[in-house]
Amino acid sequence: MVLSDARTSTEKYGRRTGEPMIREYMQQNVYEALQKRLQFIFEEFDNVYISFSGGKDSGLLLNLVMDYRRKHYPWKTLGIFHQDFEAQYTVTTEYVERTMERYKDEAELYWVCLPMAARTALGRYEMYWYPWDDTKRELWVRDMPEKDYVINLEHNPVTTYRYRMHQEDLARQFGRWYRVSHGKKKTVCLLGLRADESLKRYSGFLNKKYGYKETCWISRQFKDVWCASPLYDWSAEDVWHANCLFGYDYNRLYDLYYMAGLKVSQMRVASPFNDYSRESLNLYRVIDPQIWVKLVGRVQGANFASIYGRTRAMGYRSIKLPEGHTWKSYTMFLLDTLPDRLRDNYIKKFNTSIEFWHKTGGGLDEKAIQELEEHGYRIRRNGVSNYTRDKKSRVVFLGKIPDHTDDIRSTKDIPSWKRMCCCILKNDHNCLFMGFGMTSRQKKRIDEIRRRYKSIEEMEYEVQKSGL
Repeated sequence: MVLSDARTSTEKYGRRTGEPMIREYMQQNVYEALQKRLQFIFEEFDNVYISFSGGKDSGLLLNLVMDYRRKHYPWKTLGIFHQDFEAQYTVTTEYVERTMERYKDEAELYWVCLPMAARTALGRYEMYWYPWDDTKRELWVRDMPEKDYVINLEHNPVTTYRYRMHQEDLARQFGRWYRVSHGKKKTVCLLGLRADESLKRYSGFLNKKYGYKETCWISRQFKDVWCASPLYDWSAEDVWHANCLFGYDYNRLYDLYYMAGLKVSQMRVASPFNDYSRESLNLYRVIDPQIWVKLVGRVQGANFASIYGRTRAMGYRSIKLPEGHTWKSYTMFLLDTLPDRLRDNYIKKFNTSIEFWHKTGGGLDEKAIQELEEHGYRIRRNGVSNYTRDKKSRVVFLGKIPDHTDDIRSTKDIPSWKRMCCCILKNDHNCLFMGFGMTSRQKKRIDEIRRRYKSIEEMEYEVQKSGL
């Protein structure tokens, strides 16, 4: 096979030693590396299931794993987990159904159509929408699939499911249920994640704290429940080459995306209402007009986003400040238009950011520090940032937070009221644009959910481990 060389997992050691991250190559291509990883998975784990989204990566992984199992481990049972978000292209639904039917005699199928909280970036007044919401059946974008392996409120064996739980929690808790329902043995979920899809994913593989037996592509979820990404070092070109070489079926939506002129990075099979899909929402009008009509009535802001998704109205690229406003006054004006819950959410994050830059400071390189000083910004150094790879200086802003930093070209990672305003205009409820991750409150809530739904066996395991 003419596929790219496999990247080793030795990159992760740089994090522990403090040495620069170095990419190393093995004397094998990514397909050969995948075969070794699959052998490792089937030998190490009792239960194996694949998370299949309907996209190119998970679809290819599913086909490759099924081929490998037939050849080397035919006695091994595989599960296929598909989390259905209701609102999707018709061709995606057709591909999922074709795939499920093709493997229904070889694998255990779980087509999950349960109400869940899914992120929406379309409306200023809603942070989530709820696929398969049983209170809005008349507004469903499509009918419930009629297969005996479909999991819904009327047929739900997944005991770890909570009504309207977050989509991420549903996927994670399914793994816990799968382990228990399959003899409480060591379980792994296979994901089609690849490092080159985004810097965040690349960093995620490099910075794994607890990989399974020193691997960077297998991470622990719960006791005896793991997630593995055996395609982590594949490129998009590798994926399509393999599909072509082996003649695998794939989601024909990608053909339509290609004809529409989308870049590879823009070709996503996901909920049409999230941050990544918003800008291409208008394609539904052309590709799937019948689904589009239903999308408009399903989620608040769908039509507006399809028209203005790549304009200043949605906070894309440069934003024009209304006459008579500063960025601070404009931010305050926008906050006053929001419901209490959303306004409080933004205010807490903004205050956290302001306090951080006044007391602790963020890591900036010397070029950015010099540029800030040359432009007269009141700053001071505050030690070294432990969150940067090369130990950059922490910089604290003195006095008021700048209204904007348009004159600073070397970095965008500095505080300003314009940056806060962009979060509101982008409907960025989590303030990712400002560098926020999961809050301590969100982490606490997730931890509480995990504790609440631990099995008796798992609680006993924790007690034994602690020596009580």
